[in-house]
Amino acid sequence: MSALDLEAPGRVSRLRDIARRVAAEPSSWGVTPRFDAAARWYARLFAAADHEAWLLTWLPGQGTDLHDHGGSAGTFVVVSGALTEETVHAGTDGAVLRSTPYTAGDARPFGSQHVHRIVNTSAEPAISLHVYGPALTQMTRYRLADGALRVLEIDRAGVAW
Repeated sequence: MSALDLEAPGRVSRLRDIARRVAAEPSSWGVTPRFDAAARWYARLFAAADHEAWLLTWLPGQGTDLHDHGGSAGTFVVVSGALTEETVHAGTDGAVLRSTPYTAGDARPFGSQHVHRIVNTSAEPAISLHVYGPALTQMTRYRLADGALRVLEIDRAGVAW
């Protein structure tokens, strides 16, 4: 059984529905997406009692480290462009990464134990909308070495972002 199956009934699908709705209404964002060659740009759009939404931009080659969401479930929606998600899976010799491409309009829900990295492997800029529930309080960054996940750092809300 995956972590997605262990979530409270309807929680992940509700986050997906919120993400799709917010992604489809750019006039409600309150910010204009910007692109920064030095680092990925992101902005928190809003926080509710049980979830929050973030807007992220990605130039070609920009991506995240492997990370979790500190116990929060979520969904990301590709608003424009294309992104590749790499997820950790059990292989015959330990953990391996599996890549899945997503294009504009695709939504990717995930459970609270999800570990992944997202990269813009295309030649065009991309924009994505992310909804987490509950709101993020920390994220653990990892590296994959010798078939095992190793903790690099734990980032905390209000300190690291």
